[in-house]
Amino acid sequence: MKYQQRQAVAVVLLVTAALAYLAASGPADSRAGGAPPEQAPVVAQQNEMHRVVHQLQQRLHNLPQDKDSWAKLGASYVELARVTADPSYYAKAEGALKNAGDTGLAAIGMGTLANARHDFPTARDWARKAITALPSSAQAYGVLADALTQLGDDAGAQDAVQKMLDLKPNTASFARASFHFELHGDVDGARDAMTRALTAAATPEEIAFCQYRLGELAFDHNRLDEAAQHYEQGLAARGDDMTLTQGKAKVAVARGEAPVALETYRKLVARAPLPQYLQEYAELLEANGKTEEAARQYDVLSEQQRLMESQGASDDLAAALVAADRGDGMQALRRAEAEWSRRQSVFVADAMAWALHMNGRDAEALSYSDRANALGWQNATFSYHRGMILAALGRVAEAQEALVQALRLNANFSPLQALKAGRKLAELRGGR
Repeated sequence: MKYQQRQAVAVVLLVTAALAYLAASGPADSRAGGAPPEQAPVVAQQNEMHRVVHQLQQRLHNLPQDKDSWAKLGASYVELARVTADPSYYAKAEGALKNAGDTGLAAIGMGTLANARHDFPTARDWARKAITALPSSAQAYGVLADALTQLGDDAGAQDAVQKMLDLKPNTASFARASFHFELHGDVDGARDAMTRALTAAATPEEIAFCQYRLGELAFDHNRLDEAAQHYEQGLAARGDDMTLTQGKAKVAVARGEAPVALETYRKLVARAPLPQYLQEYAELLEANGKTEEAARQYDVLSEQQRLMESQGASDDLAAALVAADRGDGMQALRRAEAEWSRRQSVFVADAMAWALHMNGRDAEALSYSDRANALGWQNATFSYHRGMILAALGRVAEAQEALVQALRLNANFSPLQALKAGRKLAELRGGR
């Protein structure tokens, strides 16, 4: 499971949720008319977003020049794309945001949409336009911080986060500060900032988000009971939250409760076939000897990635890591190089390292691994990749150190790759 992807995207999603909340709290015209509500599975969170969209559509039917409502509708479509895993909403979001005209709120929405599509240079540009129009908008700086983090502009991201905190020390600001601390290896600082984010949380969505992130910080550092507690507390605030459900499934895997975890993931991907969840489910199936079922999930994952790309939401980073883990070195390197040509963050540096390793180019891989670890992030997957690269180079002592570090950080970073890490460590120690 590529938790570095999950963590990198988690903070981006907070802006989407914040904008969706803004849409929900905005004016709604209940008079008859307007487009009918979109169809969606009977899931509370999705239904709530469809209700918001319908209210905004009704309002715009009567007030088509209401630019703020167009911006809010666009933001709501971005959120619908997330909760339904249906990227066709991105085009609807773009259309609504274009109708919002040249406003600061529209620029924030366009930046959020670009971040959701993983078009981070465009997100950065829209964020800067939003800041020009709304220099006191913490949300605009949040979009900028997310984009710069993904682009590898660490100093710029830090400045944007600090500006957010100066303007509005709320949940969104503290959440980004937490992630910045985490990327730099300051786990205590990350936890403290996220705790402050939770204290500032004003909605069930914000509470759920903060509890999820606190749970992830615990899970990623081998504190299962603490992680489980945070996931449960988050679900108490919002019982249909997908990320918290995924967190509980991971805890079940770590505790050896494979049937519970498999059933939870089965329901999760049926509800929201997000690439991350599909990959995690496939890996869990494979780790439990269910190779045919795992292959089917990988097929669904490939199809979902193609669907995302058809809607302008390319993610070569995730595709590269999946291909590398499945032994397709050529595909992994092609995808990783494509992503590296667009941005040089620690996330992509790790993908480049892993793809090069899968192609037997370990000396080059190590240089990218050095870049991936430059900020000091205590990431089990990064350490695992580094350990395997060092082992291939015959640097046994360093390889052992990196693999021990991976398992010490999070012995459950992946049901499949963690097993491989343990086997390689035993081999290096002469256990085979």
